[in-house]
Amino acid sequence: MEKSIKPPVEIRYQEELEALRGTDTGRKPQNWTMSPKAVRIFILGSAKPVAYQGKEYRIEKKYFGNDALVERCIVTLAGNRGLMLVGEPGTAKTMLSEMLSAAISGVSTNTIQGTAGTTEDMIKYSWNYALLLAKGPSREALTPSPLYVGMEKGILTRFEEITRTPAEIQDSLISVLSDKILNVPELGDEGFLFARPGFNVIGTANTRDKGVNEMSSALKRRFNFETVMPVREVSMEKQIILNEVTKLAQEGGLEMEADEDVAELLASTYHELREGISSYGHRIDKPTSVMSTAEAVSVYYQTMLTGYYYGDGEMDVNCLVQNLVGAISKENREDLEKVKGYFNTVVRDKSNKEGKLWKQYYEARKWLK
Repeated sequence: MEKSIKPPVEIRYQEELEALRGTDTGRKPQNWTMSPKAVRIFILGSAKPVAYQGKEYRIEKKYFGNDALVERCIVTLAGNRGLMLVGEPGTAKTMLSEMLSAAISGVSTNTIQGTAGTTEDMIKYSWNYALLLAKGPSREALTPSPLYVGMEKGILTRFEEITRTPAEIQDSLISVLSDKILNVPELGDEGFLFARPGFNVIGTANTRDKGVNEMSSALKRRFNFETVMPVREVSMEKQIILNEVTKLAQEGGLEMEADEDVAELLASTYHELREGISSYGHRIDKPTSVMSTAEAVSVYYQTMLTGYYYGDGEMDVNCLVQNLVGAISKENREDLEKVKGYFNTVVRDKSNKEGKLWKQYYEARKWLK
């Protein structure tokens, strides 16, 4: 099989999933590939390696956040209500939904991507019009969309950015989530698809999109809502950055190790700008731009790519600041003034007290323009 740019979760962690399924003795809901206990271990990791077929597999922690939230998500999906993950952009909602789908159903790609142009046939089903004209309405002529596939196979359907979708299209989910039946009127009496056990829907929505296409109360009642919060600890944010850029470097063929000191510097910057207060107690004007961990990973990886292809294989702090400018100013150029204020107070003081890297960082403020 040819290598892909971003392999799905079930491919990236294939060995871990096989080891967990091969040693799983927990109780499984119908049509799940592993028990809720094993799903939890896959996402949150295990201190002990899993022994399977003569080998030991270390199950790494993949989601750095609220462990209890993950447990509630798993239990929700074992029941009859859908799961809705809401929160700020870049808080790993999509990653968590992918992990849950890969562990529970064995596939994470049965996905609807919500946009302003999403239509009902992109969610439920459409038709192969050549077969429709030749043979009339039939199951053979029907082209299943992700919701139909999920119901037919008894697997999870992921609905990304649901509030970007027009309200009337969102509401087409109501009857499916309530009755677990999808009606295809064109097929007459044979047009009822009853969902197999294991089917459910995981939705994601950004709180910044609130009001774009607000979900109806009727649809909200069909979901259990879980709010995914930003990372609150610098050490945890640093670890996420290191983990993610290491994976990206491996997938991109970069023979370059992640620099822990630079990761900590960037994690501190994002954390302090997001929270509005520094570790020294400075009050900071918070940017309106999304200061998410995902953005921090992107800034770090762009800098890493530059160092690998144009530099000497090391992270360049000047390049880091340039990429930071690009990430912050894409939504609001006025946020740059707030970042300048951060550099002229917090970074200045840290450069005097914490040494070389912060000093280089402060000197690179010339790129904040």
